[in-house]
Amino acid sequence: MTTTDQRPTTTTAVATRTDTSPTQVSGVFPHLAQIGDFGPPRSELGIGSLMPYNGVLYVQNYNSHKAASGGGVSLRRVHPDLTMEVVPETLGVDGTYTNRFIHWATGNLVIGPHVISPDHEIRTVPELAPHRLCGTARHLTKPDTHVYVLTMEGEVFSLDVTTLDVELAWDLNDELGTEGEWKVHYKDCYSSFGRLVVCSNEYAEEEWRGERARGRLAEFDGETWRILERKPFTAIGGRHEFGGTIFASGWDAASAILEVFTEGDGEWRRYRLPKASHCFDHKWQTEWPRIREVEHERLLLDHHGMFYELSPWAYGNRIWGVRPISTHLWVLGDFCSWRGMFVAGADNASPSHGLNPTTAEPQSGMFFGKTDDLWSFGKPTGWGGPWWDEDVSAGAPSDPYLMTGFDNKCLHVQNHGEHAMRVHIEIDARGDGTFGRIGTLDVAAGELSTHVFPPGFSAHWVRLVSDDDGRASAQLFYT
Repeated sequence: MTTTDQRPTTTTAVATRTDTSPTQVSGVFPHLAQIGDFGPPRSELGIGSLMPYNGVLYVQNYNSHKAASGGGVSLRRVHPDLTMEVVPETLGVDGTYTNRFIHWATGNLVIGPHVISPDHEIRTVPELAPHRLCGTARHLTKPDTHVYVLTMEGEVFSLDVTTLDVELAWDLNDELGTEGEWKVHYKDCYSSFGRLVVCSNEYAEEEWRGERARGRLAEFDGETWRILERKPFTAIGGRHEFGGTIFASGWDAASAILEVFTEGDGEWRRYRLPKASHCFDHKWQTEWPRIREVEHERLLLDHHGMFYELSPWAYGNRIWGVRPISTHLWVLGDFCSWRGMFVAGADNASPSHGLNPTTAEPQSGMFFGKTDDLWSFGKPTGWGGPWWDEDVSAGAPSDPYLMTGFDNKCLHVQNHGEHAMRVHIEIDARGDGTFGRIGTLDVAAGELSTHVFPPGFSAHWVRLVSDDDGRASAQLFYT
């Protein structure tokens, strides 16, 4: 009998890639990274704004402070085949630019200090180029030809997009009592319903201790400026007159905050949201979270480490179209929808002038996916509440705090005063501002009491009402 070796013959082969599509890793295309020069100096190179416009995606990157980071900063175009080009007219225009706006009457795009026509002709406004530009908004009195452009230092310019003439409209340091360059950090502006709304996000140890309040949310109603909040705010947005709302996102020691203007009664209301991370508390660590429309008539809110879906509509001057999506650690300068994709631009790595000795060069990437991919990120969890070591008045309801979209929930109430407090827990199950009482906590002086909600218990909003004057903290933990 003859035996035959039945093992398969092995051969050595070299795989040859025939696919010419660009390399991507989990939605990130390395060849689209924004990379700054090695320098010196070497600071950050983040992505400040993304704008789909007449067939291409414009990418405006930025450095930390005007021309403080060396080269690599410019406007880029990404084409449908995912090739990227530097816009040559913008080379040498080096600064901090995070604004983007379509001027509807002329069809021009305003991005950074540039005005771009529908045929992609680039015009740069020399008076704006030296400024850190953080927002552009519709003009209240000349919307057909002009826009407002806000700088991080607090100047608001009126720009004629047809002639490029520029004039200073306001210095917000004078109007709002802020302290000027290096001590001020204006972040965004937005106009609708006859008002221009601006915000700044100063927040450091002094704000946390309650010793200082540099942050601002303010509005100009066509005649005067009015400070709405002396707290840090980062983003303002909406869908203009569609929906009847303006949203502004901010925070304080107690929680994240969503301020909402409703056209129906012309009022602003404060709602509170969980913080998904304390990594976003300092003003420098909340770089450019946004409120953007990413699917038709639906807004996406990126706030304090959490994505939320957000409806532009208010019913009965109340909102309840707020739902958490996922948590993340991204520092996202902007995000948008482009050619059916969700695109997010990050601020990933900065040598920070040598303060980060393990990073050599500034660089940031972009994520390409679909909006529903966000639900596969970190599960919604967070903490916060209506009170943080503050005076509480008897019978005065706290701000509403978001309760929907989380699994397990518990409430801690701490009495910092010298007298006992009785605190009632109330929920808004419909979302329309109607609250019902579901429980009560008796908290002795100097003590802490905890209420654990049953598994799966939820409502749109929860608030607290004390029977007694006192000083207290109230924090909810959602896991």
